Amino acid sequence: MEAWRAHDLLWASGLPDDACLPAWLDAAWLQAAPLVVRRASCAAGRIPVGLRGLLRSERHACEVDAAAVVRRMTPEMLARLASAPLPGPSCAALDALRQVAPLLDATGWAWGPTGGVGFALASGLPVLRADSDLDLLLRIAAPPDAAQADALRAIAASVTACRLDLQIDTGHGGFAYAEWAAGRGRVLLKTDHGPVLTATPWELA
Repeated sequence: MEAWRAHDLLWASGLPDDACLPAWLDAAWLQAAPLVVRRASCAAGRIPVGLRGLLRSERHACEVDAAAVVRRMTPEMLARLASAPLPGPSCAALDALRQVAPLLDATGWAWGPTGGVGFALASGLPVLRADSDLDLLLRIAAPPDAAQADALRAIAASVTACRLDLQIDTGHGGFAYAEWAAGRGRVLLKTDHGPVLTATPWELA
């Protein structure tokens, strides 16, 4: 079975299995817009997904049948599109992605854009605004050593033109880099079974 992961973008044949789709989801948008895999548990053969519209307020959680998926794009695939042209004016988040991409490539970790930037790169839909955040995902399977921690700090410091939301995926779940870098002792690890407050996000049983 395909190992779907949070932040993957999927296109499926037919509509998600939800009789209460919001009014802002018309047929044309559903055909063009990918589904975003979210962290949640569901029955075998089902995938928890989210639908998003043009506005920040337009979000809807539902599920889709795995057998209906016809296309998938991962954040790592989208990283290779960092310099791709998009319709409409440029924005600070997209410019920041292009600037920080070489630093991320140099780490050797798998990474990719998520959020609005990833969605726009995958679909070409005009969801980015002048004040859009840059959401990035880094897959780090073990606690970073001193040199790697320095590289992470340099990456975070290099993005100044927009708000950066850097998420670390440990394989057990994901947490905000800013929480970990602040030295708070514990971070909120988002898992498929709900959030966990832990001091050891790489060692969660």
